[in-house]
Amino acid sequence: MTRVLVTGATGFVGSHVADALVREGHEVRAMTRHPDTYEGAGDPVFGDVADPSSMAAALEGVDAAYYLVHSLASADFERLDAEASRTFGAAAAEAGLRQIVYLGGLGRDDSTLSAHLRSRREVERLLADGGVPLTVLRAAIVIGHGGISWEITRQLAVNLPAMVAPRWVSTRTQPIALEDVVRYLVGVLDNPDAMGRVFEVGGADVLTYADMMRHVGKHLGKPLPILTVPLLTPRLSSHWLSFVTDVDTATARTLVDSMDVEVVVSDDSIRRVVPGEVLGYADAVRHALIAREQDRGVD
Repeated sequence: MTRVLVTGATGFVGSHVADALVREGHEVRAMTRHPDTYEGAGDPVFGDVADPSSMAAALEGVDAAYYLVHSLASADFERLDAEASRTFGAAAAEAGLRQIVYLGGLGRDDSTLSAHLRSRREVERLLADGGVPLTVLRAAIVIGHGGISWEITRQLAVNLPAMVAPRWVSTRTQPIALEDVVRYLVGVLDNPDAMGRVFEVGGADVLTYADMMRHVGKHLGKPLPILTVPLLTPRLSSHWLSFVTDVDTATARTLVDSMDVEVVVSDDSIRRVVPGEVLGYADAVRHALIAREQDRGVD
């Protein structure tokens, strides 16, 4: 049994990681700014990565930690995420942790990364600078009920009879099912072959964003014709996304900037460290829609 702190325990991925860790028999501490109202898996503890004074108590007696927080909804997310990761890495070292696990963003280091993906790389570096062995999983879109990028895809398919699309719909990506990314995150915990390493994780299929939206539309019985308009700028595209989906403009702008970057796995070494087959896109979509129906009902 490992004593684990999960930051972002109320979030999309963090809530599922906390639940999976508890089922695996680990002692889970769920870090949240609102422990009094926490209803998820694990024991709630107050902590805020923007408040260095709260870190010592949250990390006391912990063996390992998952760093699953970000500031995408802020226009100043790069500075905020840098400060938070620097604080957390130092506090984890001070507390004597033996591992930090971080979920970052997929994308080649030699490509022109977006501000979002550059920030994810900086977070990796700053967490590691504290001295605690860091395990990084880099993923593209995580397909699961409640994920922001997935919700953009689903809501576009649901809300539009046809789509006049920017050029990023032709970018290739390798989405991964929520259950697979959670399996990988749990599988690297206390795994000696994962310490101090960076892994790329993805599902079974490489698709364009247009392919993804067409598939969702077809699954829902709503074919989605797509016409690409290259002059639709990222700024206009982000406002358009915030108009036809419930994603706020700041988050939409940050994500759209990343959608011009191809994010495809080039190193599958994670599959030797955490064996098992991954789901294809069709199954990931089906599972996400079933989870949504069970949770909220269908639009």
